[in-house]
Amino acid sequence: MQAGLMNTYQHPVSNRSGVAWALSGLLLAAYVLLYFGPLPALGIHSDLLQSLAESIGSALGLPDFLRSKWFLYGTLYTGAMIVGGLFVLRRHGNSRYQRIRTYSVVGVQVLMAFLLPSVLQVFGAKEFYFSYFWPLKIEYLYPTVILKQPFLIVLWSFAGSLVVFALLGYFLGKRFYCSWVCGCGGLANTFGEPWRHLSSKSQRAWSIEKVSIYTVLFLALVTTAIVWLNWGIGKDLPAFSRFAFEVQGWYGFVVGAMWAGVIGVGLYPLTGTRVWCRFGCPMAALLGLVQKLGRFRITVKKDMCISCGNCSTYCEMGIDVRQYAMENKDVKRASCVG
Repeated sequence: MQAGLMNTYQHPVSNRSGVAWALSGLLLAAYVLLYFGPLPALGIHSDLLQSLAESIGSALGLPDFLRSKWFLYGTLYTGAMIVGGLFVLRRHGNSRYQRIRTYSVVGVQVLMAFLLPSVLQVFGAKEFYFSYFWPLKIEYLYPTVILKQPFLIVLWSFAGSLVVFALLGYFLGKRFYCSWVCGCGGLANTFGEPWRHLSSKSQRAWSIEKVSIYTVLFLALVTTAIVWLNWGIGKDLPAFSRFAFEVQGWYGFVVGAMWAGVIGVGLYPLTGTRVWCRFGCPMAALLGLVQKLGRFRITVKKDMCISCGNCSTYCEMGIDVRQYAMENKDVKRASCVG
């Protein structure tokens, strides 16, 4: 039985109540510990999540390489998507589109971003997350990373990032990746379903979005270029090499850890689930440009809008869909993933 829409703002988890604030605080703390633990300044002198991972791994008899906090995080992340996916199917399972995208994004996470990387490690190979591509996974185009991989993985990474995705984005829109493949969007679609209505629909948010997301894309392009230059000429220019490593480190800290992780997920219960996807993801920015030039559109039924506002309320990307419908305009925003 499909849950109704009217109870969305009544549940304490999804209406920015004290429960939501507490949950957001727990998520923020968990991500800070994951990326930056231990934290001596806060009196935390050991890596709590690593200790927990080692204890669980020892109890289960896991091999040493699976006793890391990152494997524990991947397990919890995948579990959250599975449980959230079941919730989405219960709530929206009468929609064929929602069923397809939920099965797809959860299946890709389980197989390509969790099981396959683990299997590679079991056989002594370096882990590789097959559902992430440059510029989202920016290091997958760094020469020191990608050139250590087998040829077929290099081909997979380059073809996906630079050729196949552009074609799919042109014909299908960015939804093919952002809603059906990407683990970041997948967590938002599943675990984040209770908070999708909290995405800001204001003109101010849209104005910030148009600047911030392309700024991050520009930074990703510049950082990648600097890393490649350092690989080619850094050994002859020590000062440039130090600069390149600083740029690489700052991009990883600000964009990869703080924005995509700590803020992007930690603020789900307060700001909606697509803050990273809307304001920071360079892959979303790149595919959005392709989408604007491509064939993807969401058409409206002319003169049929009754202005109930449900479409705008539940748009996870913060698009005021009602305004487009009332003006009989097709939705072709670069941020649209639906």
